Amino acid sequence: MSDTDKPQPDDKPDAATEAPRTPEVDATEDASAAADPDARSRSLLREIASGDALAGVLAVFLAVFVGSVMIAATNEGVRETATYITARPSDFFNALWEAISGAYSAMFRGAIFNYNLTEPAQQWRPLTETLKFAGPLIAGGLGVGIAFRAGMFNIGGRGQMLMAGGAAGWVGFELDLPTIIHLPLAILVGMVVGALWGGIAGLLKARTGAHEVIVTIMLNYVAYYLLFYALSRQFLLQAPGSANPKSLPMKETAILPKVLGDQFNLHLGFVLALVAVAFAWWLLSRSTLGYRIRAVGENPHAARASGINVGKTYTIVMLIAGSLLGLAGVNQVLGTVTSGVSLDLDASIGFDAITVALLGRSRPFGILAAGLLFGALKAGGFTMQTSENISVDLVLVVQSLIVLFLAAPPLVRAIFRLPAQEAK
Repeated sequence: MSDTDKPQPDDKPDAATEAPRTPEVDATEDASAAADPDARSRSLLREIASGDALAGVLAVFLAVFVGSVMIAATNEGVRETATYITARPSDFFNALWEAISGAYSAMFRGAIFNYNLTEPAQQWRPLTETLKFAGPLIAGGLGVGIAFRAGMFNIGGRGQMLMAGGAAGWVGFELDLPTIIHLPLAILVGMVVGALWGGIAGLLKARTGAHEVIVTIMLNYVAYYLLFYALSRQFLLQAPGSANPKSLPMKETAILPKVLGDQFNLHLGFVLALVAVAFAWWLLSRSTLGYRIRAVGENPHAARASGINVGKTYTIVMLIAGSLLGLAGVNQVLGTVTSGVSLDLDASIGFDAITVALLGRSRPFGILAAGLLFGALKAGGFTMQTSENISVDLVLVVQSLIVLFLAAPPLVRAIFRLPAQEAK
């Protein structure tokens, strides 16, 4: 072998030679990280600080802070003491503390634990109210969040809830069946109708390219007036002999049973929402369909090039999303929240679900936490209004501010001087 045939020290190794060395480099890096626990901790902190979770928590904190400012600004005692703040500043700060702490302690008593009562069962009753309100919010948030993961904006939650609630309600008061058949059938019919109503937007997007935002918004109006028509006709949903757009109450065999006894309003709907969370986690994290959904959401063109049927995925996603929002509508009709089908059965949950999905970052367990938070805000808002004379609309303001700050993560990061999130 001549000198020219021998590998020279400056020669660059080819890809085949370089590839086997990668595991060794990775192992060296892992060993150095293990040898320096502080470096690993710093890396973990940087990852948390630059991630979505902390930005979401801080968005809630900012919304609560602004809500506190509004509570103070509208409190009569604070305004009165502010007129002589330079003479006696302690009066102003005492009134400020009493206004803000009184409002949020009242919310805590109405949402988590009422320490003013003596009976243990009644002390924990507020928590069951929070869980009751959180059930449909969680199911609806999952319906919106799964669509988000596929890159679709499901703004039609209200329409899907109305159609599902109307169908489940009809089964609930019209049919005469034993509970073991009646209740599952009503739930199933409601979810199927919700899925079909959501699937319209997915099918139109897949076949014609119609934007799902426009389609779902218009379908909200279509669903509302269809339900209004059905509730105005006694041969459909309207109660016999009634002039009001309302159906008959559900039969006992079709009502979601209470899970903690008659002294609490918490019913099986919350348990179904937890099952939906587990299903959504399995779907997105452990199934082939979930991989296709995430791939389409990241880049539909690359997904199509890799052999994924993007149009079919859009349709399937909207079917699943519609069924989950249909579960939220079923929860409202067959639960103890309402006694029958009415035009306001959605109770703005179809739109609140968008906020829940945003706050939960479209992750099933994040949506679970966000749904519990919004359920607590809703349950505690009523106590705050009755005991502290603060309008329950303040809760809506806080929810809207959460959306505002979630929509502007650079603003949140700038306020708290967080590092910019790295592009993935």
